[in-house]
Amino acid sequence: MKKKGFILCVCQGTCPSFTKMDIFGVLSDVRREKIFDYVCLHPQLCVSDGEEFLKVLLSGGETEKLYVAACDPQMQCKMFRDAFDAIGFDKAMHIPLDIRNKTTEEAVAAIKGMVANNP
Repeated sequence: MKKKGFILCVCQGTCPSFTKMDIFGVLSDVRREKIFDYVCLHPQLCVSDGEEFLKVLLSGGETEKLYVAACDPQMQCKMFRDAFDAIGFDKAMHIPLDIRNKTTEEAVAAIKGMVANNP
């Protein structure tokens, strides 16, 4: 059975746009909702080890959709393109969401809305 995965990327946790958010609170709330088969945290997907993480995570072909809450959706698509191409992951199955400058509650609500609009 194909899985729905979720990654919360927080720009090293030092970016001012994440200061209003409890990142572990977001992950816990989303995990308890059981809207994803797995949730994880990555400090910076846009660097080389982030690209490697994506390749390893998706290489088994078990993930059907990958939801990523992080920075600008267009930037995510550009930054992750090579990793997706390298392992044959369908870029249309990457669902990006910008959660910068949100509180914990706002981020969780936005994530739930992303899934509701992209089941």
